[in-house]
Amino acid sequence: MIGLDPGLRKTGWGIIEVEGSRLIHVANGIVHSDASCSLAERLVQLYDGLTSVIADWEPHSAAVEETFVNKNPTSTLKLGQARGVVLLVPAMAGIPVAEYTPNHIKKSVVGSGHAAKEQVHAMIGVLLPGVKVNGEDAGDALSVAICHAHNGGGHRSLHSTMSKKKNPLEEALNAPPGAQIIVPGRRQR
Repeated sequence: MIGLDPGLRKTGWGIIEVEGSRLIHVANGIVHSDASCSLAERLVQLYDGLTSVIADWEPHSAAVEETFVNKNPTSTLKLGQARGVVLLVPAMAGIPVAEYTPNHIKKSVVGSGHAAKEQVHAMIGVLLPGVKVNGEDAGDALSVAICHAHNGGGHRSLHSTMSKKKNPLEEALNAPPGAQIIVPGRRQR
């Protein structure tokens, strides 16, 4: 499964596997966009980078942090556009996408919805022994993936495990409680 931390400058990604109750780090990194480019070009850079990550690692589910920025309306709008790309890429690949609030992620990883970022990052090291986190945004993405795993997002049905072709509707129906699911080809309400 892949966790994604949306950002226009840097979008973090982290991939983990679930074996029983054990979490295993697979990979993590950051997709960058060039601040000297237009907004449209930067969104294409995010799209291309995330498409490459999805193609290389073939995750079976995705989770994205719901981000809220209220101070600067322009920044909020740009972040929302980057977030749209982050939601779109896995959905277009047929991967069900769940969303979690920052407080839900912190509570799932640390046990407290108001934990400091340092506490979350320290717990990542405990839950994924030996992990080398490639930047703060990648660490945030790993925490999203851990949250998704703790909320049942890492368990695939026997049918989807055996089938090469993913069934997004079946995976959406088996999503954890409270997760918002985006199913490709289905109109969202």
